[in-house]
Amino acid sequence: MATTPESTRDSRLAEQRRHLPDGPGVYLFRDDKGVVIYVGKAISIRKRVAGHFTNARGGGATRGAVEMVSRIHQIEFLLVASEAEALLTENTFIKEYKPRFNVRLRDDKSYPFLAISLDEEFPRVYFTRERHRKDRAYFGPYSNAKKVRGTLDLLQKVFAFRSCPATEPGRRSGSPCLDFYIKRCGAPCVGYQSQQEYRQAIDGVIDFLSGRYRQIEHDLELRMKAASAAEEFEQAALERNRLKAVKSLLERQRVANESVGTLDAIAIATDGTDANAQVFQIRDGVLSDRQSFYLANETGRERGEVAVEFILQYYDATMAIPAQVIVQLDVPDTAALGEALATRRGSRVEVRAAERGDKRRILELAERNAKLALDQERLRDERRRQQRVEALDGLQSALGMDALPLRIECFDISNLMGTNTVASMVVFEAGAPKKADYRRFTIRSTAEGVPDDVAAMAEVLGRRLARWESEQDLSPNDPKRNESFATLPGLIVIDGGPGQLSAGINALQGFIDRGVTVVSLAKRVEEIFQPGRRSPLLLAHDTPELQLLQRVRDEAHRFAITHHRVRRDREMTASALDGLPGVGPKRKRALLKHFGSPDSVLAASREALEAVSGMPSKVARDVYSYLNRTSG
Repeated sequence: MATTPESTRDSRLAEQRRHLPDGPGVYLFRDDKGVVIYVGKAISIRKRVAGHFTNARGGGATRGAVEMVSRIHQIEFLLVASEAEALLTENTFIKEYKPRFNVRLRDDKSYPFLAISLDEEFPRVYFTRERHRKDRAYFGPYSNAKKVRGTLDLLQKVFAFRSCPATEPGRRSGSPCLDFYIKRCGAPCVGYQSQQEYRQAIDGVIDFLSGRYRQIEHDLELRMKAASAAEEFEQAALERNRLKAVKSLLERQRVANESVGTLDAIAIATDGTDANAQVFQIRDGVLSDRQSFYLANETGRERGEVAVEFILQYYDATMAIPAQVIVQLDVPDTAALGEALATRRGSRVEVRAAERGDKRRILELAERNAKLALDQERLRDERRRQQRVEALDGLQSALGMDALPLRIECFDISNLMGTNTVASMVVFEAGAPKKADYRRFTIRSTAEGVPDDVAAMAEVLGRRLARWESEQDLSPNDPKRNESFATLPGLIVIDGGPGQLSAGINALQGFIDRGVTVVSLAKRVEEIFQPGRRSPLLLAHDTPELQLLQRVRDEAHRFAITHHRVRRDREMTASALDGLPGVGPKRKRALLKHFGSPDSVLAASREALEAVSGMPSKVARDVYSYLNRTSG
């Protein structure tokens, strides 16, 4: 009996599983392309991996769990000394590989932070989404950018730090800006505030963001009384107003007695492949922040397992880990989880369930919010799905199509005075973007400097049809097959008017013969041009079908513009130093820093090149020889 690829795979995986250790560690599943699709941890790697395969064969496994096991091509493992080390190692691998079947933040965005530039003499406090610069303090991540900006505004009112974006305070005029006159900055730029006084204000910001609210109230009260005793009544009134602002905020957000102290309450709600995590940050009994994160849970894992993975990912991104984290009763491995967090915090962290009192009430509130967030998200998804169905129905009717346009492709051309001409192809499936199928094209047929969008459109559409025809010769399992080009669209939208449509009809006749509808959409009054019709079709602007076409067209335009800018910027930043032997980006920067300009580098002697910091003598000699050979 002949062996099949499936049986060969099963026997190979069975052999790999037999050699797995019966000890604590981390295991990785890779697919047939070597991509890590799942990272797990276990007290016994062998038993845990066996559980995946057993569950997938049973009737109770989720579709995601079955799909994951069906895609496993190779199993790797790493033994560790303890369960806590396994948790940290698992999170490191998840962060590195971003496996599809692990629990992960569903939004493909970077979350906002508040940053303090402690590396500057007069530090700035600013909103950011990056978190990698040394000597800067970061607070977050936060799930709501609007709330972060509101916090930043309150902090400036209370602590009066500078808002100017430069590394040094001030502006060219040499006079204070408006912030000084409305008491929101002490004007260190003109010497009205010393560096020591300014750093005291920044220390107050750090205390506030760290949750040391009682200390802030105490300091503001002392400053108010000191100003009053010195008969500086205007300053005393200002400190009083700041104290009132802080107390008012804290009282509005107080959810428990001060005896509750500082903790994070984390609750998870799951619904199939979706999950929501709520983080309630309690500082001195005050709810300093409430964050909501939507999670992808492709394998439909239990709530407690989702919580463990989320907690590790969340505290990997945040600076402040409190001494106590309150979780739901079904969260496993709380002792190991606490040990793993303590390693990051540098001191003891207690992770436990709350069974009564204020802590239990706070956790229940977080749990209700998580369930409510999932319910609201489900309603939004259903509303969006219904709107997409209405748009596709309307489009089918308006264009006289035989079937719903489930796959829509849109093409756009971008150039600047005929230079760097590029094209984009964007794809919408079931009314939603399918970004994995987007494609870019560099136009070859048009002369550089001569804009000809019609000819460019004819070229790219002809290439689209040719790629579809060539892909039909490949089997669905062929690794060389490009699914985006291999799929037949239902509707092709061309950005432009009758000229672009005419070019499209000639180039896409093979698609048209197979029932593909081709139209063009002109921007001026959103006219839809169709083959064989002299007058354009005009749809009402509030119809879902026209709004869908506009979304598709605008996305194609955005994608084309982005590609064009990248090519144009690359061309503009090309340097005479490109191509020098042994000179990469780092050495090129060193040369420019040393000599000041590319022309000075080209004219430099061998001895001058050898004197550049970080430039080995051999590389300097090679560069000198190359420059003198090519210049001669």
